[in-house]
Amino acid sequence: MADINQADGRQGAQAAPGTPGSPGAAPVRRSLLGRFLRNRTARTATVAGLVGALLGAGVVAWRTDTLPLVGPRPCWDSLDGSAMTDLFGDRRTEVAEEDLQPDPQGERLAYGHCRITGYGEVRGKETAFQQVTVHVRRLDALFGTDSRKWPAEFLAANMAPLGEGLPGMASGTRAWIALPESCTGGGDSGPAVVDAGKGQAGLDLDSAYDPAERAALARAVVAVANGVMRDFDCSGTYPAPGELADPVDWTDADHRAFCGIPGFVLPARHRSSLTTTRTVAGDGGPARVCEGSPGRGRGRAYLRFTTVVDPLTANIFTKDLFDGGPRVRGTKGRGTLNATRAVYELNCQSGRVVFMVEQLKGMESGYPYTRDLLPAYVAAEAERIGCGPEKVTLPKA
Repeated sequence: MADINQADGRQGAQAAPGTPGSPGAAPVRRSLLGRFLRNRTARTATVAGLVGALLGAGVVAWRTDTLPLVGPRPCWDSLDGSAMTDLFGDRRTEVAEEDLQPDPQGERLAYGHCRITGYGEVRGKETAFQQVTVHVRRLDALFGTDSRKWPAEFLAANMAPLGEGLPGMASGTRAWIALPESCTGGGDSGPAVVDAGKGQAGLDLDSAYDPAERAALARAVVAVANGVMRDFDCSGTYPAPGELADPVDWTDADHRAFCGIPGFVLPARHRSSLTTTRTVAGDGGPARVCEGSPGRGRGRAYLRFTTVVDPLTANIFTKDLFDGGPRVRGTKGRGTLNATRAVYELNCQSGRVVFMVEQLKGMESGYPYTRDLLPAYVAAEAERIGCGPEKVTLPKA
């Protein structure tokens, strides 16, 4: 795949060096043609004139194999032919793309939705074979609407960090990256993200562990993020992801260092129900996730442990910290506890960190996972990331 930091073929289009929002990052410069094609109104008119397919208000659809070279690329002029080949091979693709819409809260972010469908031949008939859906959105940090479904999809244990300087994660079926706060605003709100998914949510398929599938999706979300930043004239670009850590499938659990965390000893009463684990591959990402299961079968996770070290991403759990159940106190932190989710926050040297224990299955067995495991998990994780010691005191049962 071509380096997404290189010029994209338009005269004068040049990626600025440096990290997005950093003082040394130079402004991105674009040619008049590039500005014309990136303008929402102009781009809609251009595509409508080229293929005659304007579907609904603000939605453009086109076949990528019919566009001339000067036409816009899918997903806000971000994905070039190399990226599309990595995602879809030689299949014919169709794109339905929403214009980027202003943030209703008045931030600089714009919301958008892009759907790319790849077609293949099955029994002599062309049919939809694969679909990738890309969103640009700000995650909710006030009402808790994004604290369940989005983390279940995009903070999953079959993912890996995108790499140094890239605040996101990827598997072969889901990928995301946060846009820089200097570009989109932030503060007490949730992060503005570009996320991409293919296939049904919640299915732990072989493709989720496929390194080539994961690399293609990772490069795609970074490319779209850079395209969105260019649309807002933000400084700098994200570098292309490097080689991601090898996928981690289910392995036998170490009850003396559960989830690979030194000092996290699993109580004896839970060792028969949590015999295998899988953990996010690699270190240094915005979150570390581990799941526990009674067996090696995929899709049978009983328990999920999540440590979110990126402060802006941690904001999406704010409502849980205030309204999630009885209060939990600690040496320096605080949280809440209920039968299915325990959430605890701590201010570390790197900023706000959120620790979470979620019971996904096994309720019928009466296992009080959240209550039994939160104190030991927080204590061991706080030590591991360098912000311990921390002792959690639970409310009376």
